[in-house]
Amino acid sequence: MLPTELTDYMAFSNLLDDEEKLVRETARTFVNNEVIPIIDKHAQEETFPTHLIPLMGEMGFFGPTLPQRYGCAELSNVAYGLLMYELERGDSGLRSMASVQGSLVMYPVFRYGSEDQKQRWLPKMATGEAIGCFGLTEPDFGSNPSGMRTKAVKEGGGKWRINGTKMWITNGSIADVAIVWAQTEDGVRGFLVEKDTPGFNAPRMKGKWSLRASVTSELILDNVIVNEEQALLPEAKGIKGPLSCLTQARYGIAWGALGAADNCYQTALEYAKSRIQFDRP
Repeated sequence: MLPTELTDYMAFSNLLDDEEKLVRETARTFVNNEVIPIIDKHAQEETFPTHLIPLMGEMGFFGPTLPQRYGCAELSNVAYGLLMYELERGDSGLRSMASVQGSLVMYPVFRYGSEDQKQRWLPKMATGEAIGCFGLTEPDFGSNPSGMRTKAVKEGGGKWRINGTKMWITNGSIADVAIVWAQTEDGVRGFLVEKDTPGFNAPRMKGKWSLRASVTSELILDNVIVNEEQALLPEAKGIKGPLSCLTQARYGIAWGALGAADNCYQTALEYAKSRIQFDRP
């Protein structure tokens, strides 16, 4: 059963322009038709509906505010929020996947990456051909990322050697590239680590009580060697680099929380209307 349309008590729709309304309706139709009918099964089985990724890319869900010259939709921030609202109305795992792809991977590549990095990754990420993850949180450092233990040591020939472990990483096991944040002698820096790099492993974490349809992983970096060309630009040096990415993601998460609340209300309403007690709903 599709959810009941809520009454717009706050006249929120009147605040949206025509493009934003179209974005919302397009995303809502996608969620109603493609997500809601299948997501319970995926949540029960702890699987992510990967077949939806190309559709999400085609509809501009990944990096939606980034420029069109990189294959992105270049939408307003409100339109981005509406996309996250509708995705999380379908399932928190889908919104989480899109938030990481857009705000935590595509955004830092756009803001801190070289032009070669942008040209290589952003168009493929916009379509969903390439998936990314964001390696910041560690087993002992979540709210205090500046204390991270993952280290990158500069070696000869323009190489970096990275060692460490990241935890609770969304998209990790399906990612083609990870943005890994590591301590260097000059402060925290970000590195683009591709999935097939020797010493890099991303085992999936199972048995979660929440976000069950989301891919959550551990990242293990054991003497991983990357080139200088895989480092983000020095402008991202220090903890301000990853924190600026989290600021982008949290905006979408706030919209997503509204979508989750919408779903909770609609689910309760449908149940109350369909459950018969004392010969009446």
